Amino acid sequence: MPELPAGPSFLEYLNRERPDLLPAASVPAAAPGHGPGQVPHATTIVALAYADGVVMAGDRRATIGNVIASRHIEKVYETDHFSVVGIAGAAGLAIDIARLFTVELEHYEKIEGTLLSLEGKANRLASMIRSNLSMAMQGMSVVPLFAGYDPHGGQGRIFSFDVTGGRYEEIEHHCIGSGSVFARGALKKLWRPGLDRVAAVSVAVEALYDAADDDSATGGPDAVRRLWPVVYAVDADGATRIGEQELSETALALIARRTAQAREA
Repeated sequence: MPELPAGPSFLEYLNRERPDLLPAASVPAAAPGHGPGQVPHATTIVALAYADGVVMAGDRRATIGNVIASRHIEKVYETDHFSVVGIAGAAGLAIDIARLFTVELEHYEKIEGTLLSLEGKANRLASMIRSNLSMAMQGMSVVPLFAGYDPHGGQGRIFSFDVTGGRYEEIEHHCIGSGSVFARGALKKLWRPGLDRVAAVSVAVEALYDAADDDSATGGPDAVRRLWPVVYAVDADGATRIGEQELSETALALIARRTAQAREA
């Protein structure tokens, strides 16, 4: 069994000892006539700050071109006690990177005996995205949205990334994925300073609803299948996945209100 290195990075250890287990190495070569567009893709993720922390939400749809590949995919993951990550792009790669990022944070905590700072976590994720650049150049891009609670600043913070690993801190709210242009419009109108957690969850669900209304790659609340977005809230008490009951009440109230208004758009 190889001896663990002195450094705290599990990614560096894996890259040195078993590079064949890295996410990019697990992607099979495309079959003749099948390009990157044949890989399931995930969209849309929204994140917004509220009075006590940050909320992140993702719809449940994955698509291959104009075909719905899955209605049950989960795109938002708890990465440690104080942070979550949402993924958009090539679904298989993105899920592997989210899981590897979770192990990376656990490994750091065990080796160093302390939690990595929120900015340090964002930098680690940027490094992982940068290492995937060769796959991104072949159309297998992964673009995450990272958010968490900063105990030192006593607030929720949001970080976005580009495919080259560029890291940017966002203020108030942000969204990624093909439906982001529509979700962003909703967030601009619905978000306001000092939202409580319940109101922030409602805003996130409504932003995804508006994205699904105009973007075929984004799935809206599905009352028939009882499928709701995956939503996490992160505050001083840690990351909490919002329950099905609250999400169903929020989504059904939104649908009832829009139905009563009888608006076309």
